[in-house]
Amino acid sequence: MPIHLRAETGDYAPNVLCPGDPRRARYIAETFFDPGFRTVNEERGMLGFTGTFEGQPISVQTTGMGCPSAGIVFEELVMLGAQRLIRVGTCGGLKEGMRMGDTVVGISATAEDTTPLRYAEVPSYAPAATYDLMETAVRLSREQGATVHVGPIVTSGLFYDPVPNTFARWKRLGHVGVEMEAAMMYTVAAVHGIEALAMMTVSDLLADDGSTERISDEDLKLGVDAMMRIACRVAVS
Repeated sequence: MPIHLRAETGDYAPNVLCPGDPRRARYIAETFFDPGFRTVNEERGMLGFTGTFEGQPISVQTTGMGCPSAGIVFEELVMLGAQRLIRVGTCGGLKEGMRMGDTVVGISATAEDTTPLRYAEVPSYAPAATYDLMETAVRLSREQGATVHVGPIVTSGLFYDPVPNTFARWKRLGHVGVEMEAAMMYTVAAVHGIEALAMMTVSDLLADDGSTERISDEDLKLGVDAMMRIACRVAVS
């Protein structure tokens, strides 16, 4: 039994959604899973649930915030049989013309947080998503009328960055968003030969001078719900 996910092989479906917030994990299970899902982990408040979506097996597991926490969860999910990880969360938008509530799909994740580099045992690395999952997510999002931005993202170890020109530096290289877990997920997936994709809702717009504009809770919920309907279908595709 892993230390942090107190579950047995078979408790998790092969397809696992990975939000950071335990409250969101519960919300996803209650809102999008078929009736009859069950709790499979409560250790340290890292809630996990397993059930079905449109009759297909699916799980959702909290990761916490940042690469060190998320890396533990991703590694233990692999120990428990996970074959496909879908990060579902929020990100800061870096691309000009983005709007609050838009969807971001990360082609690759620049590992500014060095935890993935330590895990991969290389000095530099920008791990990538599974192409088939990315293609499916973009197609389904557009079919549903969502505005989706596809490109490289940054995985940062800092939420409150004290350097004012950081956002401009990331933008200059074509990054479309910044978050805190995707590079770790992509790296763990690459090492273990499983599938992975990061899908995020734009919750903040990040300006070149370091200032931010935050989405309202109501609009964030609408954006996350729209993204989640797609993510569930990608997970079981």
